[in-house]
Amino acid sequence: MKIRPLHDRVIVKRIDEEEVSAGGIIIPDTAKEKPQEGKVVSVGKGKVNEDGTTTKPDIKKGDRVLFGKYAGNEININGVEHLIMREDDILGVIEA
Repeated sequence: MKIRPLHDRVIVKRIDEEEVSAGGIIIPDTAKEKPQEGKVVSVGKGKVNEDGTTTKPDIKKGDRVLFGKYAGNEININGVEHLIMREDDILGVIEA
């Protein structure tokens, strides 16, 4: 299944966190919080302004991004959990 986000929406796949703490303690699934970091899978064409023009998104496919704890809506694509959110929900891009 392929999904193309509309307007200023973005599809993000969460990046899994470490399962072992820095001290070597294994963290069970029930104690883990969902990661707030992900990789952009797909980007819409941009936000449509009131005058009808389109503002291109600042992010692109492949970017690693940070987002809020409750940002976006969870969707399931081919058995893998993704988030679909507005570009405004993204807090920043991680640059290596």
